[in-house]
Amino acid sequence: MGEQTKVFIGDTTLRDGEQTAGVVFSAREKIAIARHLDDMGVHELECGIPAMGEEERASIRALVDLGLSARLITWNRALVADIEASLACGIEAVDISLSVSDIMIEHKINKSRHWVKEQLKRALGFAKERGLYVCVGGEDASRADGDFLAELLRIACENGADRFRFCDTLGILDPFAMYEKVARLKNAVPEMELEVHTHNDLGLATANALAGVRGGARYISTTVNGLGERAGNAALEEVVMALKVACGIDVGIDTRRFRAVSRLVGRASNREVPAWKAVVGEKVFSHESGLHADGVLKDPRNYEVFPPEDVGLTRHIVAGKHSGTNGIVESYRQIGIPISRDEAQELMEQVRSTAQRIKGPLAAKDLLKLRQARAVSLAA
Repeated sequence: MGEQTKVFIGDTTLRDGEQTAGVVFSAREKIAIARHLDDMGVHELECGIPAMGEEERASIRALVDLGLSARLITWNRALVADIEASLACGIEAVDISLSVSDIMIEHKINKSRHWVKEQLKRALGFAKERGLYVCVGGEDASRADGDFLAELLRIACENGADRFRFCDTLGILDPFAMYEKVARLKNAVPEMELEVHTHNDLGLATANALAGVRGGARYISTTVNGLGERAGNAALEEVVMALKVACGIDVGIDTRRFRAVSRLVGRASNREVPAWKAVVGEKVFSHESGLHADGVLKDPRNYEVFPPEDVGLTRHIVAGKHSGTNGIVESYRQIGIPISRDEAQELMEQVRSTAQRIKGPLAAKDLLKLRQARAVSLAA
């Protein structure tokens, strides 16, 4: 992958993110989240499920009325009634979802492969006749028969679908299998645009999203903070930064806003963002170890793959059990107290023993107390 690869981000925080057990967004929170994502440059927002009822439709209409730059798309079963509900919201793009694995076809919807194919034709035809942009969502595509999936893609293509969403609904794939499955579909029906929608049940959602792009997908479905069913979805912030840093693909999103939108979604979902959360955690740019802190102070590139400012965060040098001289000097500088290396060296044993006693890093008050104790000792 390289700079010539164009990748589009479709965020589903407002749909799949809200499907997280126990999560409910108010209409005001949905508007705030949508505006943040749009201002950042996210290309598409999956904004709800109109068939859920009038309250959901009202919130979707409110999003439509914002006149965002991002394309708004709704999630629908492959049913005419669902698509009509989307049309009533003023929506111009829909995802129509079908179960495509044999286990779900037989044991969830109690139908047949033939029914799935005919229902796809019926729903897709209805949507395209009304001028909608249509993404065909293949639920449980990761467990579906490859030949059957390719057949569905051909039907979708012949009936005017704009893209196909390959869903790893249970998060069961590894990146190698994801690459192979997506590449096979892309080779079978090269004219069909592909999207990957990955879940994090095995902690592989971001890796699988990138593997899908390497296999030929140009769309990635994400959620802020990786919010979503069970273990969640591919995290917007992880996917965008991994594409940029690991793959050399800049998707044109203002990453400096990541911290703000992460905290907004964290509050709205009542899901606190862990301090160690990749990319947006408050402590992911904290350094304590003597060697690491010294290296970062000499040149941040020694131990930071990108500057904290790139995602709206700041760097912290922490005084603790593993601190070295330069780290202690910097820790005091951060609280407005310049000290010499010699003084830091003399304080090091107390810093380390205090950290051992309190089982954590030293706060500003702890650092002040140690320095005052040293001053008293010198004056005695």
